[in-house]
Amino acid sequence: MDKLIEYLKYLFLGLVQGVTELLPISSSGHLVIFEELFNMHEPKMIFEIFTNTASLIALIIIFYKVIGKLIKNFFLYIFKKEERENYQEDFFYVLKLLITAIPIGIVGLLFKDELGKIKNLLTVGIALFVTGALLLVIYLTRNKYESHEEVTWRDSMFMGFTQMFAIIPGLSRSGSTIIGGRASRLSLKSIIKFSMLVYIIVSIPASFLGIYDAVNTTESINWLGYSLAFIVTLIATYITAKLILNKLRVDHFIYFSVYCLVVSGISITLYLV
Repeated sequence: MDKLIEYLKYLFLGLVQGVTELLPISSSGHLVIFEELFNMHEPKMIFEIFTNTASLIALIIIFYKVIGKLIKNFFLYIFKKEERENYQEDFFYVLKLLITAIPIGIVGLLFKDELGKIKNLLTVGIALFVTGALLLVIYLTRNKYESHEEVTWRDSMFMGFTQMFAIIPGLSRSGSTIIGGRASRLSLKSIIKFSMLVYIIVSIPASFLGIYDAVNTTESINWLGYSLAFIVTLIATYITAKLILNKLRVDHFIYFSVYCLVVSGISITLYLV
């Protein structure tokens, strides 16, 4: 019975990761809270990276045609100089994706060993409060200015800057990207697609590092539990991504804001009691 309950916990954590990863409510923060409630203290950041890999695969399945086109046209722009005008838009789009992805990759690599030390309920509570407050600002200013569709160099740099802070548990990566994009007046539709593609770029090296850490860790890992969480995360991420791409509107941010603020209070309360 204890084994069954443990596996059910892993299934639930996989569901939490899959649903929250792409929503602006912080998957890492939710995993910290539920790991604490379930008394499941996983080694380092291995479980998070393991389930992130499942989310990565789900997004690759959704965007494989877009990814293939971008990669193809990126290299055609480089090697077919006489036809560059045909591939210039995709070439620059890839560069903008890299500009946004690189900062969080560098910061994450530099502070990788420190993240485990701030992985606690207090940090998550404070970070979720900040996330909720910023989402509220986005909601309240939703009709204050006209937005544009095309991602500019300024947009990519601004989103790269705000996304850097998402290495902190409780600060949503998708939320920070949305905050940066909306602050530079980019449309939500453009931000969502761009953010998901950035996630793919960031997650590929992170997944390899996670596999390396898992193979070399001296701590015990429940591989069956991890595998169950992986499968559930993949399915949940796929469904959630489809819903976000088709249904998410700026008007919905008031709900995410209130939710983050409530969960922030719960997290801080749990830390104090």
